[in-house]
Amino acid sequence: MNKVTVVFWGSLVILLFIVGFGVVMPIGLENATSSLRDWIAETLGWYYLMIVSVFALVCLFFAVSPYGKIKLGKPEDKPDYNYATWFAMLFSAGMGIGLVFWGVAEPISHAMISSPTTEPGTNQAILDSMRFTFFHWGVHAWSIYAIVALILAYFKFRRGAPGLVSSTLEPLFGKHTQGLLGHVVDIIVVTATVIGVASSLGFGAVQINGGIDYLLGVGNNIVIQAIIIAVVTVLFMISAYSGLNKGIKYLSNTNLTLALLIFLYMLIVGPTLYTMNLFTNTIGTYLQTLPSMSFRLSPLNDEGRAWIDGWTLFYWAWWIAWAPFVGSFIARVSKGRTLREFVLGVLFVPCIVGFLWFSVFGGTAIFLEDANISAISELATEEVLFGVFSNFPLGLVMSYVAITLIGTFFITSADSGTFILGMQTTGGSLNPSRVIKLVWGLMLSATALILLYTGGMQALENALIIVALPFSIIMILMVFSLFKALAQERKSDRASKKA
Repeated sequence: MNKVTVVFWGSLVILLFIVGFGVVMPIGLENATSSLRDWIAETLGWYYLMIVSVFALVCLFFAVSPYGKIKLGKPEDKPDYNYATWFAMLFSAGMGIGLVFWGVAEPISHAMISSPTTEPGTNQAILDSMRFTFFHWGVHAWSIYAIVALILAYFKFRRGAPGLVSSTLEPLFGKHTQGLLGHVVDIIVVTATVIGVASSLGFGAVQINGGIDYLLGVGNNIVIQAIIIAVVTVLFMISAYSGLNKGIKYLSNTNLTLALLIFLYMLIVGPTLYTMNLFTNTIGTYLQTLPSMSFRLSPLNDEGRAWIDGWTLFYWAWWIAWAPFVGSFIARVSKGRTLREFVLGVLFVPCIVGFLWFSVFGGTAIFLEDANISAISELATEEVLFGVFSNFPLGLVMSYVAITLIGTFFITSADSGTFILGMQTTGGSLNPSRVIKLVWGLMLSATALILLYTGGMQALENALIIVALPFSIIMILMVFSLFKALAQERKSDRASKKA
């Protein structure tokens, strides 16, 4: 069998086994994933903190070093998309559902339910809630995406390699990347991509269900979530059939428009001065305390360590699990940009947007609760956004707009996911067949549904942390491989100049 066949069927068999296990023994799958997640968090928490910080430093190095002049492509290549469309694609693929789901939920949780540093409900808890939210969605998170995307784009567009993770390891392992080692790497990548994207689709289905239930009282259960997933599956497969330049491009711009609409609405009708003061203050404390937050593990405090396991390690695992998907997609749309331009764009622009988003939505929720106007923290996680809207004029209308936004983010993520999975299982083809995309679209939806069925949101978190571990090792190898390739390129350039 050729490499394409091995990767496609190998990945599909593993994922079908997981789905089948969940159908036949849902409790068994939940117990197994919970036990493995606990072991990883307790044993390898230090490892996740260390490697993510290293990835961030590597990205910053490329932004300031002479390597920043290197183009992701041939010298004559120009970017395929203008800045506005490029940023819209980054925003939609990289944050999407997660930003809307956690925009209110995370800050209000840190401030009023479980503070990372102090007693919930205090002024210090409020300030720290935003600082740690910025940390989880800031430079560290985007550096994970940027590392994978940069390396894939470099090897694909500058060296003419297939758009596969295994191909980026050629400087380290040579021809072995075409054999068993390459098969294993690409199967891990595909499995991580499916679990990562399916988990986010699960979060989206839960929040859509939560919003509809909050507004209409239809109930919040797996049956309704299954219906939501089924409907959205049909919609994103239609979008996938239209191709990257049509479906994803138009959806990305729609996402940006709707997100900007609800952001401006909340900024104007909400406690604007409060949220902007909170944003400005948190930028300062985030920058001041970034080193200490980066390596904070609380080894002598069980309660503090449990918080880190449940939040920071979960997020780092989520970003790593999403990195094959988001990295491949960002690489695909970043041809023609320099390393410096790429790093500055991917690392900092989405961070600022995210920080503003959390300050406005999370800050508004904290203001409402701190002023005893509305007990937002008493709502279910998937309902808190709609609880915030209910306190302002046109809140009902904006809730429906938010549900629409979640739906379009859902479609964009799944649409992009089918393309990336198709590319990864067809030898790096930039035009995978519709049949292949259909298979992976159905696999994404089935995996999301099974994870919800076997344990709801906790099962989604467990799966992310587990699947991130093997891919994190591959990411480390990718970084070493890139530096070796850059050293080879510099040596070749020097030799040609002497000649």
